[in-house]
Amino acid sequence: MAESAELILDGKSISLPVIEGTEHEKAFDIGKLRDQTGYVTLDSGYKNTGATKSAITFLDGEEGILRYRGYPIEQLAEQSSFIEVAYLLIYGKLPTQAELDNFSNQITKHTLVHEDVRKIFDGFPSAAHPMAILSSLICSLTAFYPESVSPDLSKEDTDLNVIRLMAKISTIAAWTYKNNMGHPLNYPRNDLDYCSNFLYMMFSFPTEKYDIDPRIVSALNKLLILHADHEQNCSTSTVRLVGSANASLYGSVSAGINALWGPLHGGANQEVLEMLQAIQKDGGDTSKFIAKAKDKNDSFRLMGFGHRVYKNFDPRAKIIKKAADDVLAALGIDDPLLKIAQELEQAALTDEYFIERKLYPNVDFYSGIIYRAIGIPTEMFTVMFALGRLPGWIAQWKEMRENKEPIGRPRQIYTGETERDYVSIDARS
Repeated sequence: MAESAELILDGKSISLPVIEGTEHEKAFDIGKLRDQTGYVTLDSGYKNTGATKSAITFLDGEEGILRYRGYPIEQLAEQSSFIEVAYLLIYGKLPTQAELDNFSNQITKHTLVHEDVRKIFDGFPSAAHPMAILSSLICSLTAFYPESVSPDLSKEDTDLNVIRLMAKISTIAAWTYKNNMGHPLNYPRNDLDYCSNFLYMMFSFPTEKYDIDPRIVSALNKLLILHADHEQNCSTSTVRLVGSANASLYGSVSAGINALWGPLHGGANQEVLEMLQAIQKDGGDTSKFIAKAKDKNDSFRLMGFGHRVYKNFDPRAKIIKKAADDVLAALGIDDPLLKIAQELEQAALTDEYFIERKLYPNVDFYSGIIYRAIGIPTEMFTVMFALGRLPGWIAQWKEMRENKEPIGRPRQIYTGETERDYVSIDARS
């Protein structure tokens, strides 16, 4: 007999089926609750609500587990490439060498963007935030590929849109940086892999040779892999919700980019770096700021510690810490911010205040330091987050469409005025 829960309401018993996932997560199915009772559930922020069933990412915050399609994030970050992980997320399996080569080659062939996109770039002021440019230009791809709005795309057409988006976002992202810096734009090169090509478009100048450091390429691969998907977070849920209206892949991802732009979501690593810089400017005494963080009457917060989902150590943080150490050592960079970060981390791992509250360093704590070492400015950090998260957004949008999920339509509890009669403007005082 299937397991169920019993809800007693006004003396009447209502049975709620229990749904269990493959990793033994359980949920009450309330899909017919309103029809049966006239009631809805209230869950502000959807903290206890499962909006969908998904086979893409498993996350166990209590145990510090993150797996893409069943593969531990630790193994993927160590042994895989970003493009291979993208294929895994989007298509549900690790590719064969032939499949990976074809996927990579197709992306390479589509990295060039329409010349009219450059005209759109000319319309943005040089001071425009890179995320504003990125979201606008990704959405504009719907205009360049109008067939993408069809709700009945063939598998071949869907795959083509996936390839186009994976390819062109790296070019557009690099060009947002060049636009912000007032530098000439670099066209992509077909002889380079995905991460190398991105670095080339970011940092190459016509007047000088740019040497692509394989150590930086390796670190960038890890960073993008670690951000590739993270279950039903704010931006991913946005992509699925917008996509549920049969919006195009480009329009749905553009909405996700705007959600990611919010400082409560994608701007955390920038806030970490700004915090470290503030501590350095104050003299670098980390014990002073540890005390401030523990003082409930002080508004200061340690950025990059704790996580809404992870109640244990963020598994991505261990990987990114090692990558930060490796990059700085390999490049010979003696960054004073790293010393401050290490002191803060040590305090968090040994101080009972942080241990009791499970305030461990998260992935954002070290990623900003790596981006800084590579030469990526803070205003581009969220763009880098979007570049990494794209495969997850695509996979989630694709899964939602293939499962023929209904259009998202949350309910509400109305708290406004009850019915009242209109009063003419002359009679209002």
